[in-house]
Amino acid sequence: MCIVVGDIKIENRVFLAPMSGVTDAPYRRIAARAGAGLVVTEMVASADLVKQQSDVLRRARGSDAIQPFVIQLAGREPHWMAEAARLAQGLGAQIIDINMGCPARQVTGSLSGSALMRDLDHALRLIEATVDAVAVPVTLKMRLGWDDNSLNAPDLARRAEAAGVRMVTVHGRTRCQFFTGKADWDAISGVKNAVSIPVIANGDVRTLDDVKTILKKSRADGVMVGRGAYGRPWLPGLLSCGLRGERGLSPSLPHQVGLVQEHYDEILHHYGCELGVRCARKHLGWYVEQVADHGVGMDATVVTDWRRKLCQQDDAALVRREIDNFYRFAADKTAA
Repeated sequence: MCIVVGDIKIENRVFLAPMSGVTDAPYRRIAARAGAGLVVTEMVASADLVKQQSDVLRRARGSDAIQPFVIQLAGREPHWMAEAARLAQGLGAQIIDINMGCPARQVTGSLSGSALMRDLDHALRLIEATVDAVAVPVTLKMRLGWDDNSLNAPDLARRAEAAGVRMVTVHGRTRCQFFTGKADWDAISGVKNAVSIPVIANGDVRTLDDVKTILKKSRADGVMVGRGAYGRPWLPGLLSCGLRGERGLSPSLPHQVGLVQEHYDEILHHYGCELGVRCARKHLGWYVEQVADHGVGMDATVVTDWRRKLCQQDDAALVRREIDNFYRFAADKTAA
C-alpha cells in the first residue's frame, strides 16, 4: 500500500516525525538511508525563514539524497506563511508541512503551533495562504485539540482538506497533555472518518506491535515515529520491514558503530566542528542509552560514565575514539 500526497507516491507507510533540534539534515539522511518512508525537517519559523536568518536557512536546507524533500513551517501570520512557503519551494521542497501540533510554550506563547487549534478560523487563513502560494502539495500536522474540552481535530482536518491540504498527521494527545500519559490512538479515527485524504497517526510508536495496534485503532493510512527514534534513526525503516512481513533486524553493534561515526562526521560537516561537537552530544547520549536499553546490560552508573566520556569532550578526534571504545565495551558485555 502506498500513500499518495498530491502527485507524490510514498511506498513506505512508516514516517519519521519532525523534531526540533533532532531531525536536522544529518539525522534525516541516516534515517532515510535506513528506510524511513518520509522524513521532515525541523520546524522552521516562517518569518525567520523569509528574513533568511542563517541558522533557520540551515534547518530548511535539504539533500538530493532525501526524496521527497519536506519542509515544515510554523507561524501565525498568513503573509509570512505564504512568503516562507514560496521560499521553501524555491529551496527545493517537494512537500510543505504546516505545524499546528507543537506544544512548546515558546511556540504556543506566540500563537503558533498547537495554539492555532484554539482558533480554527485563523488556522484556516494560514492554511489557505500557504496552499495558494505554492504549486507543491501542502500537508498539516496537528494534535487532537488544545485540551479535553476542545477535541476539534476532525473539524480542523475537514476544513483543511477543503482548503487543499493533501495529508494530515495527528498526534494522539492534546496540547495540554504535552507528552504525558498515553497517546489516544482510538481518537485519531475521528479524523480518519472526517476526511478522504491520507491520515498519519503519531504518538508513542516504538515497536512493531505499536504500529499494528495504532493502525488498527486509528484506521490511519500510516504512522509517524517521533521520540522512539531517539538514538535509533533506523527505527522507522525497521518497523516498515516488519509491517511488510519482512524480517527486519536492528543493526548489530559493529554496524551501529559505523553508523554512529558516520552520523558524527556528518554533524561536524553540517555545523562546523566547534558547533557540531556540541550539537552531537544529545545524539551520542541517546545512542548510549539505546544500547543499554536493547540487549546490553549496563547499570545506571556505567551509562552515566559513558555519557560523560562522550558528551563532555570538545576534541572531535577524542570523541571518535571514545565512540569506538564504547561499542567495543558493549560488544564485550554482550559476549560475556
